[in-house]
Amino acid sequence: MEKIQQQQQWWRVMKLWLSYRNATIVVCLFNIITALLLLQGFLNFPSSSHKALYRHIKESEDIRRSMVPKDLIKRVREIEKEAYVESQPVPKKDAKQTAAADLISRLNNFHSNSDAGSVRALEEWRKRKMERARQRSMVKNGTSGSQL
Repeated sequence: MEKIQQQQQWWRVMKLWLSYRNATIVVCLFNIITALLLLQGFLNFPSSSHKALYRHIKESEDIRRSMVPKDLIKRVREIEKEAYVESQPVPKKDAKQTAAADLISRLNNFHSNSDAGSVRALEEWRKRKMERARQRSMVKNGTSGSQL
């Protein structure tokens, strides 16, 4: 009997000690201790092995940067700019304007090198061409006016 009474007393003590409230407090204390230990690990200065690793990484980055061909990259960009400037279309004069300028220059050369008869024939030919162009424009105006 005594054993049963001792067990019952033990259970009562355990029930008091292991209540939900006490269990919650124990878990919270455990979490706080764990958080403090982790925080201490993060806030401590890095050890010598961490410093050596950091120095190694820094040296590797410096070596990688020094191996970049900066002059070659500059030259490639210059070539790309030159190619872009060369590939831009040059504004072309109107075909009629170039043909008219060519014809005027040839006529001026012809006037200086030809005789009076040739010049008269050229003037007559030009008058006939102008007259034909005028008649064509009158026909176009007349037909367009009747269509409206």
